[in-house]
Amino acid sequence: MDVVTLGPLAFASDRLAAIIGIFVFLGVGSFLARRYDKRLAPWTTAALLSGLIAARALHVLMHLDSFLSEPWRVLYLWQGGFSMVGGAIGVAITLIFLMRESRQTLPLSAVTFAAGCFVWFALTMLWQAAEGPAAPRFTLANLDGSQFVALSERAGRPAVVNLWATWCPPCRREMPLLAEVAAARADVDFIFANQGEGPAVIKAYLADENLRLEAILLDPARSLSRHYAAPGMPVTLFLGADGQVVTTHFGEISREALNAAIARLIPADKE
Repeated sequence: MDVVTLGPLAFASDRLAAIIGIFVFLGVGSFLARRYDKRLAPWTTAALLSGLIAARALHVLMHLDSFLSEPWRVLYLWQGGFSMVGGAIGVAITLIFLMRESRQTLPLSAVTFAAGCFVWFALTMLWQAAEGPAAPRFTLANLDGSQFVALSERAGRPAVVNLWATWCPPCRREMPLLAEVAAARADVDFIFANQGEGPAVIKAYLADENLRLEAILLDPARSLSRHYAAPGMPVTLFLGADGQVVTTHFGEISREALNAAIARLIPADKE
């Protein structure tokens, strides 16, 4: 799982690595500003804000067609969606202004920026290096109980497995998107594994929301959550044709993140 748990809290590993990198960046900058040059402190704040704004802006521009149809999603920062190139551009802009004001501060700013980036990339590589478990062999019933399915026995096709529940607000928010993409794609299977609820509750939810999901599995004991060490919901697992986890997404997923993760499952010669 690309998820890190800290006590009762759970974080997507890439986001936690970025958060820790930002704190290191601010911490090193604060230390060097107190010790050597007070002008470094306002630069670190400006660089952080400029980098975040530019990173988000470039991500939106790269997926402009998607955001034009739902422009309010520009503000959905909890879904992720930041461009590293955009962030670098934002920081570079602040460096230009810093260079005009004080060239002597540039080496300190370079050390500060390098420290934050090093921690960010090191943690990202460390957490993403862990290999996910193979597809489980236990069976789960589908919604009407007429068939039992084991993920390990599926045909050799890539799959998107969503762990969800009707009481989970982010699950409910992302479900229309998942249903839409599932209906539109024939090259990947979508499996919606409900965690801990019964058929009546699920059917009532689908009817109330006017949703149609083809492949719903019942997991009353939350066996999949334990198998994949999912600390919460929603979790979306992207499985290759061999059943191995290629990537995971913890929390509400965006259209851009969903399409990018699916693209990793499909060989280039089949797209």
